[in-house]
Amino acid sequence: MGNLGKWIIAAALLGLAACNDPSRLGDGMGGAAAGSGTFAPGSASDPRSPIFFQEAIGDRVFFANDQSGLSPEARATLDGQSQWLLTNTDYTAVIEGHADEKGTREYNLALGARRANTVREYLVTSGVPASRLKTISYGKERPIEICSVEACYSKNRRAVTVLAGGLTG
Repeated sequence: MGNLGKWIIAAALLGLAACNDPSRLGDGMGGAAAGSGTFAPGSASDPRSPIFFQEAIGDRVFFANDQSGLSPEARATLDGQSQWLLTNTDYTAVIEGHADEKGTREYNLALGARRANTVREYLVTSGVPASRLKTISYGKERPIEICSVEACYSKNRRAVTVLAGGLTG
């Protein structure tokens, strides 16, 4: 590698190192605020953010093969979702129902709809207003994993709560 290449790499590394200095943000967006235990709005640390909802609460629940009933783990996740939605009333949600690749398209669309409706009904029973929740079924059309083994099938049998709104707060 020539001297010019070494200088370019050194300049790039120095530039990246400068980007990692939170004290450059004297407005509390990362400097003093980061050390004081507060969080940047919209970050994964912000309990009101959709990222926090996805990562800390969990935005999806999984189902057994050919089932739409909730497991204890799914109920625990949905309890967290309902509390979050009750606290953050400026958000609505679309609950997506999904299925694995086994079965016909029509069957899996119906199964995905049953899964999404099961989640919606649980959230409504937990106090979330029905007017804030919609459902859609994708059946087997949007898999997370594509392979013909149980490990993939189990990841695709799910309902995902997708948040919308909250843009004014």
